Amino acid sequence: MHKVKETIFEIIEGADENGSRWSRFFDLFIVGLITLSILQVILESYRNIYTRYAEQFHALEVIIVVFFTIEYLLRLWTAGLKYPQKGGMAARLAFVSSAMGLIDLLAILPFYMPFLIAVDLRFIRILRVVRLLRVFKLNRYLKAVRIVGSVIMEKRSELSITIFVTFLLLLLSSTIMYYLEGDVQPDSFPNIISTFWWAIATLTTVGYGDVYPVTGWGRLISGIIALLGIGLVALPTGIISAAFVEELEKVKNKKTKPKLPEENYRYCPYCGRPMEEH
Repeated sequence: MHKVKETIFEIIEGADENGSRWSRFFDLFIVGLITLSILQVILESYRNIYTRYAEQFHALEVIIVVFFTIEYLLRLWTAGLKYPQKGGMAARLAFVSSAMGLIDLLAILPFYMPFLIAVDLRFIRILRVVRLLRVFKLNRYLKAVRIVGSVIMEKRSELSITIFVTFLLLLLSSTIMYYLEGDVQPDSFPNIISTFWWAIATLTTVGYGDVYPVTGWGRLISGIIALLGIGLVALPTGIISAAFVEELEKVKNKKTKPKLPEENYRYCPYCGRPMEEH
């Protein structure tokens, strides 16, 4: 039984370049199911299509959920191999509480929720939206998605700073514009929170035609905010693009760098200590 568990674990884990054929086939199969599920959600938004093929949509959802449920149960069963330092139950709890474990659970939970508790139709529609979270399952199978995720995690400190600065600028802009335009346009700038939408549209240089300043000072501040938005929006874009190029270079170097046998090293390539100390 342990041998069977190891084989299943090797298959359902994300395949690398040296992964088995069955593992790569499993990855492609799950990616296909995720893509099919997202297309289903999009097509269901067309009422004429959904009304005509409601039974087919339901049957497809059942098939997709069955496969995702089997995958989730297999991952739960083999969690001890993924977390060998933990015990059986502790390993399963570690998987359930992990980011990918929660995503796997949310991928199937909307289907089972109406059977577990009584919910109204509006809540069921919200659960259908949750199915879009299945797209995050691609992080386990697609290398490109993993690279983007690692880039964001590596630059999370810099990105958090830019987000905080952006929030402060939005708050400051909303407050200033409320006091400059609130008395002149009480419907367009009724309070600071409502003015937030105008600040977001202006700071991102998108513009919002129905709400715009009419006073001289309001137009001046609005122009300054729009100019600041050009540079501020470019900050996270530059951070992510630079980090993305660095990550691609790392991946490229790993592929092209020749790997020497460890016995030819005088020093350990991992810790830097002389090989005789190991």
